[in-house]
Amino acid sequence: MRMLLIAPLQAEFDLLVQSLHRRGFASHEQAAGRLTVAAFPALDFLVARGGHGKTQFGIQTQYLLDCCDPHIAGVICVGAAGALAEGLAVGDVVVATNTVEHDYNLKFVQRPLPRFPGNDAVLTQLQTLFRSPGSLSFRVHFGTIASGDEDVIAHERAAELRRLTDALAVAWEGAGGARACAAGHVPFVELRGLTDTANLDAPADFDVNLGVAMENIATCVVQWRSNAPPSPQR
Repeated sequence: MRMLLIAPLQAEFDLLVQSLHRRGFASHEQAAGRLTVAAFPALDFLVARGGHGKTQFGIQTQYLLDCCDPHIAGVICVGAAGALAEGLAVGDVVVATNTVEHDYNLKFVQRPLPRFPGNDAVLTQLQTLFRSPGSLSFRVHFGTIASGDEDVIAHERAAELRRLTDALAVAWEGAGGARACAAGHVPFVELRGLTDTANLDAPADFDVNLGVAMENIATCVVQWRSNAPPSPQR
């Protein structure tokens, strides 16, 4: 059964599709209701754009699932992120064992921040495949990704989020997709390529490094799909 890869931004979508094409995988456009997705038959992928921000991404994820169901075995959120932890480099890929919604700011009561675990089956497959770097020019890390509608461009804020969430990286949309998938009991994993270190240079670094980040994500998903057992069950 097909996996649905959803990239938030048009640039992320375009770069991922181009990277897959360079690897020899052909695609064709396919309607998903009023949206259009790129179908990669050889990989059994649909690649779609999810929109910027948690709300838009959640809405479009739900819409895509409604239009494509029951042919979708799981959803992978793919895109860029900023590094929060030491030892991570631009171009590295972070696979979310958990996506934590860091801007869910309760004031009336105190509760833990919402956390959405990645699908165990997919995580196990990826951890087995990327346990050692092998011939990759980048590293694959497994840990929490912080999700919130906020550009993190200050070292102090990045350090605060690291302390608050124990996240390796920060991005925007993952929690929106995770919520949509949780509502429908659809397997979900977030996969992010690092473009910056969440500091004042992040806006410029994002533009310079986005191509590398999406190229490395393409490497990961192609290796995973080429080596993975059958898709996770819902």
